[in-house]
Amino acid sequence: MNDDARLPGDLAFRRPTEADHPRLAQRAREWFERADRGRLPRYWLRAYGGTSWLAERGDGRPAGLLIGFWNPAEPSEGLLLLVMVDPALRHRGLGRALVELLAADARDAGMARLRATIWPGEPIPVRFLAGLGFTALELPGGRRLYGTPAVQDYDGEGEDRAVFELDLGAPRAGTDA
Repeated sequence: MNDDARLPGDLAFRRPTEADHPRLAQRAREWFERADRGRLPRYWLRAYGGTSWLAERGDGRPAGLLIGFWNPAEPSEGLLLLVMVDPALRHRGLGRALVELLAADARDAGMARLRATIWPGEPIPVRFLAGLGFTALELPGGRRLYGTPAVQDYDGEGEDRAVFELDLGAPRAGTDA
């Protein structure tokens, strides 16, 4: 899974496990520019490890992590919870590769779309998702916040959010979605 020549040739992709938590939690604290975004709950790896992806260098050092899962309330929807990439490897296609792995898994599971909810005032994730083909949804009660369709106080007072969606195509025949 290294179609992008800009990515290191020694990258390997696998499912993360709860045993990976200590080193991934440390990387989250180091890699996120905002301290309030650098938290990686252990239960995310326990609960969502089977639908998430970890990229590692040949020496075992983490290069990137994606946490995603299937929405139990909406069987045709996968949810992208987190993407984090080593700052030394950003802008080289690793984040895209991780999202493409999740999208392929979601398609194989018969899902029609992926959704991600982000703070609309963060230009990097807004551009990242838009560059991958995600569209910011115009939701009821929403308005433009920081130039992006979003809902003010979506997650509580002062917690504005934009919901982005990637259309994966029609669900596969024979699925419940």
